[in-house]
Amino acid sequence: MKEKSYTELMKSSAMNRKKAKESFVLDLYVEMLLSESLLKAEKEKLTKRIDQAIDERNRPEFFKLSNEYKLLTKRFGT
Repeated sequence: MKEKSYTELMKSSAMNRKKAKESFVLDLYVEMLLSESLLKAEKEKLTKRIDQAIDERNRPEFFKLSNEYKLLTKRFGT
């Protein structure tokens, strides 16, 4: 088995660090996309339930769901 030179080892190490960094960024991007999708789905669901409470003139349900919506937007900073 041939041993690698110091230069080859350094290049290999630098490439491994670069790949790890790129992988981290890609994982972060995927996580952000998933979070955004979940947030949109939850907002849409709450909006429909709020509209239904308005249509039914159900004030307690409206206020409860409105508070949930506020908390959701506050939690995700939107």
